[in-house]
Amino acid sequence: MELNNIPKAFSLPLRLSLISSLVSGGKNFNELKNITKASEGNISVQLSKLENWGYVKSKKSIKNKKMNTQYFITDHGLTQLEEYVELLENIIKSNNN
Repeated sequence: MELNNIPKAFSLPLRLSLISSLVSGGKNFNELKNITKASEGNISVQLSKLENWGYVKSKKSIKNKKMNTQYFITDHGLTQLEEYVELLENIIKSNNN
C-alpha cells in the first residue's frame, strides 16, 4: 500500500472505526452503534460499502424471535488494515529519523 493509493475503506473515520471494532471479533449492529456513536443510517450505509468492497461480511440469524445481524472483518479486510497500519508506522518512523 502506498500513501497515494489508500483504499476508500480507510478514507472516513467511521469506516475505519467500524473495521477496527471488528478486529476483536464479530459485533451486532447495536454494538457497533454504541462503539461509534454514529447514526443508524450512516452506520448502515458505511457497512454496506465495506461489505461490497469485501472488508466486512455479515451473518443473519434469529435471536429471541428477532432478526440479528452479526458483522465480521474478512481476511481481506484484516490484511488491508494491517497494511494500512504498517504504512502509517513507516511514515512515523521515517519522520522521526
